[in-house]
Amino acid sequence: MSRVGRAPIAVPAGVEVSIAGQHISVKGSKGTLERDVPGEITIRQEGTELIVERPNDERQNRALHGLVRSLVNNMVIGVSDGFTKELEIIGVGYRATAKGDNALDLALGFSHPVSVVAPAGITFEVPAPTQILVKGTDKETVGQVAADIRAIRKPEPYKGKGVRYKGEYVARKAGKAGK
Repeated sequence: MSRVGRAPIAVPAGVEVSIAGQHISVKGSKGTLERDVPGEITIRQEGTELIVERPNDERQNRALHGLVRSLVNNMVIGVSDGFTKELEIIGVGYRATAKGDNALDLALGFSHPVSVVAPAGITFEVPAPTQILVKGTDKETVGQVAADIRAIRKPEPYKGKGVRYKGEYVARKAGKAGK
């Protein structure tokens, strides 16, 4: 059995879960998330816990068991606490400017500022000109938006300039050897 899939999902107070066939909806203080459960995986609620089950040990069902449990757990955590990704900008003159909650202007060494608009459910915070916080309820969307911002100017290996995740290690290379 899947160790991840076997673990029950604790539903905190203030979170409502409704299951209709293969569709699950989770509602909490931060918002509502919905998802269709793939394959033959079933979800049932017992008191304050959700249990994800698979009908048999076929390869496809084994593969989906832990995945569905993780996705549903992320939905429950997202509507109760939310998710945050921190990005840091390194480089002389590189900075971020907030334009409301859902837009950013990035100065990353190009001849023009780069504008980033957040999709629905995502907000940006800029506590410092070299820090960006991407916040939202859907873990997948938060991670994708953060990855898209990082992809605008990835950290380069010689000076380390660019946008990186907070705490990310960038392997540095030696530059040209002098005479």
